[in-house]
Amino acid sequence: MEPRQPYPTDLTDRAWELIQPLVPTATAGGRPETYPKREMLNALWYLARSGCAWRLLPHDFPPWPVVYHYLRAWRDDGTWPHLQDMLRGDVRVAAGQQRQPSAGIIESQSVKTTAKGGSTATIRTKTSMAAHVISSSPPEGCSWPWWSRPPVYQTAMGPSSCWPSSAASFPGSG
Repeated sequence: MEPRQPYPTDLTDRAWELIQPLVPTATAGGRPETYPKREMLNALWYLARSGCAWRLLPHDFPPWPVVYHYLRAWRDDGTWPHLQDMLRGDVRVAAGQQRQPSAGIIESQSVKTTAKGGSTATIRTKTSMAAHVISSSPPEGCSWPWWSRPPVYQTAMGPSSCWPSSAASFPGSG
C-alpha cells in the first residue's frame, strides 16, 4: 500500500517521537492493531483543525468509527490529561523552568450577562391553576386577602370553601 499524501495537520516525525511513548500500546492477547496509532492521532488533529464532521473524515484516514473509538477510550482511561501534563512539562523544561509550576494564577472577571439580571431572565415561572381563571375577583360572597388561603366554612353538607375545589369548576375551563 502506497503511503498517503501528508496533510498540514499531520504529526511531524519529531512530534511523533515525543508523543509515541505516551500513547497506550495494544493489550497483550488482544486483537492486533489494524491501523497505526500515529494515523489515529493524525485523523484527530485533522478533525480538530478542520472542524469537519466525523463522517466527512477523508478516506485515506482510518474509518471514522475507529478513530472515534480511540478518542473515547483515551478519554476514559486518562490518556489525554496525562499526554497534556507530560508535554506541558517538556515545554517548561525546554524553556529553562521547573517541570511543574510552583504557583498558579486564577483570574476571575465579572461580565454583564443580560440587562434583566442574568439567569433569572431565562427561568420560566410556574403558574397556578388560579392564574387561568377569566375573572381575578373571588366568587361572590367570599372576601379574603389574595395572598392567603381561602376560608373554609362549615355547612350542613360538610366543610366547604367558597373557592371552587377542582380545576373543572373554574369559569372558562371545560
